[in-house]
Amino acid sequence: MKKKIFIALMAAAAFVSCDIDRAPYGSMDADDIMNDPDTYLESMINGAYGQLKAWSDPMHRAGEYAGDNIAIRGTSTDAFFEFISYNRTPNNGRLNQFWNAGYKAIAQTSNIIDMFAEGQSEEINNRLGECYYIRGLMYFYFVRAYGRPYYDNPETNLGMPIVNGTPEDIPGLELEDRVSVAATYQQIIADLERAEELLTMNNGPTYASKGAVYALLSRVYLYMSGTYQVPNTQYAQLAVDYADKVINSGDYSLLPRERFMQYNTYTPENNPETIFAIKRMASEFSGSDHYYGVGGMYANIGGQGWGEMYASAKYIDLLNETGRNDWREEKYNIVDARAAFIAPTYSQDANTGNYTEVFRFIRKGNTLTYAQATVTRNGNTITCRDGDNTYTLTPVDAEQETYSINHADGNTYTGVIDNFITVNNGLPQFYITKASREGEESHLHSPVISRLGEVYLNRAEAYAKLGNYSAALADLNEIRTRSIVDGAYSSINTSNAGTLIDKERQLELAFQAERSYDVYRNGGTLTRHYPGAHNQSLEVVPTDYRVVYYIPQDAINAYPGKLTQNPTSN
Repeated sequence: MKKKIFIALMAAAAFVSCDIDRAPYGSMDADDIMNDPDTYLESMINGAYGQLKAWSDPMHRAGEYAGDNIAIRGTSTDAFFEFISYNRTPNNGRLNQFWNAGYKAIAQTSNIIDMFAEGQSEEINNRLGECYYIRGLMYFYFVRAYGRPYYDNPETNLGMPIVNGTPEDIPGLELEDRVSVAATYQQIIADLERAEELLTMNNGPTYASKGAVYALLSRVYLYMSGTYQVPNTQYAQLAVDYADKVINSGDYSLLPRERFMQYNTYTPENNPETIFAIKRMASEFSGSDHYYGVGGMYANIGGQGWGEMYASAKYIDLLNETGRNDWREEKYNIVDARAAFIAPTYSQDANTGNYTEVFRFIRKGNTLTYAQATVTRNGNTITCRDGDNTYTLTPVDAEQETYSINHADGNTYTGVIDNFITVNNGLPQFYITKASREGEESHLHSPVISRLGEVYLNRAEAYAKLGNYSAALADLNEIRTRSIVDGAYSSINTSNAGTLIDKERQLELAFQAERSYDVYRNGGTLTRHYPGAHNQSLEVVPTDYRVVYYIPQDAINAYPGKLTQNPTSN
């Protein structure tokens, strides 16, 4: 027992600050813990929450960078570039951090579950419920990164090694290999169902709660619900059932449009839409630390941040699908509320403060590149100069300043008149602020795990897989019309449900580490035919071995037993 307690607390000892961020300064005596469990249990649980902070950074990068919402200005020696390039290797420091922090959280929560008996008090039961939630959460995020999508032979494809706690017999220890994807999901569901039974208190969105369990189960069962072409209706119905529990609880509410456009600026405690988030504090960052947070790659704010990844042209086109979003200060008009999380860096003349008007389009060639051709107006005639040639702009939608040109390279290009946006290695800087500006002008951000907007979309997809298209349409439009005034879809059916729901999930959940998993779990192919340093011709089909990450080689080397690596080719 004392060995278990010491190991659990060693994992917690690195996380020291206030309230949820507090952890013990060192090991504790087993007798002290048993004589005063409430005091020590609090510190140990906070240590488990503390592990989520280290885990959440690579979790975000592995999920988001592998998608098609972002474009990077150039190649990078940072290990995260493998997530973008799909050049998978087993020696990746970011994935090591993801694995190590996640399994520390699993070990910490498992040891607490073993140490403290249920039924002593409502408070202890609730704390144990939090442990089951955290453990189930870790296994779920692991299996979607390291295990193939559930629709693809879950009984035979490998999931995760199930290591619940610190074994008693360390010398001569030999752990079991990875279990199947199906068995991993069984572990996840068992943990979350036990959490559901034990959690009776709601201490806010930075702690596990029944609502957090229900929201996660709605997503877990959605991942198990097959594809639109071959749905598993049993699991789709369970996804609906758990989404119902969240939506009908009355504990959460969708932010109205104007407040939603500031979602990233609210702390989790002051956001009624947030169900569970990993709390970060300004006191955790000092000096140049904000460069290295998730938001630091997406923007430079207050002089901090690399600002080297931008909203992709594909994502910008989705935002503009129902009407142009205009970010110019003098013409600011947001058609889709999700565009409020994009902040182009318009360049002003250093002497006059004036902007340069350009015609921006994407030029074809060996690779796709942006062009920002300076505009000249002469009465009703508008021209632009690209290279040595001058082109007359033909209106496509003059009110929204969308035009086309017949280019000398033989292509007809459609684009927009806009102010010149500062470029970085040829990419206009469409900064992303969704992971920044929480309560202050910095990259402070508490990663959102579950929010009510996602739960509505979970239920919409599950309803569609059940063939209940009227209910699916109602949920889909609940989210869509919040962002796009009068933007409701008129109908969905077998032929378009997957396309419309997938599009809305991409728009709504962008920069929350969901996109790549959403594509593959429904049997989709990821394409990135837009400017950036990625492979623009790469198409990742759902059967590609690169859909999943390699198990970190360091984890395999240190594992006491056989730990099977993922395939290295198709």
